[in-house]
Amino acid sequence: MVKDNISNLINGLKNAQTSGKDVFRTPYTKMNMAILEVLKREGFVSDVDKRGKDLSKHIDITLKYGEEGKPSINNVKRVSKQSRRVYKSANEIHQIKNGYGLLVLSTPSGILTDKQARKSNVGGEALFEIW
Repeated sequence: MVKDNISNLINGLKNAQTSGKDVFRTPYTKMNMAILEVLKREGFVSDVDKRGKDLSKHIDITLKYGEEGKPSINNVKRVSKQSRRVYKSANEIHQIKNGYGLLVLSTPSGILTDKQARKSNVGGEALFEIW
């Protein structure tokens, strides 16, 4: 069985917002936590809280909705997959949806957005796009 934690996380977030949930729970990994911190900083989720001990660690994510209950996450697209990794240099990183969206990258400097990677002039593995 192949397990892709990043795909599970981003699709779970999108589905939870589509169904109108207030809180979404996902297993704790350092990668998931780093991604969620970036999404919180960029305004896609309201709060991220690590809970539990040892094997039962999980992350509770408070979802964010706009006016009239509109979800803050409209769609997500996984760029790198386990079968095909996509790497981008600093020169190849462009805006997503004319700056409305976000590309999340795994770089030597940590998990960064497309804007932060261009500013720092670093490239890395393109994980997913979110808008």
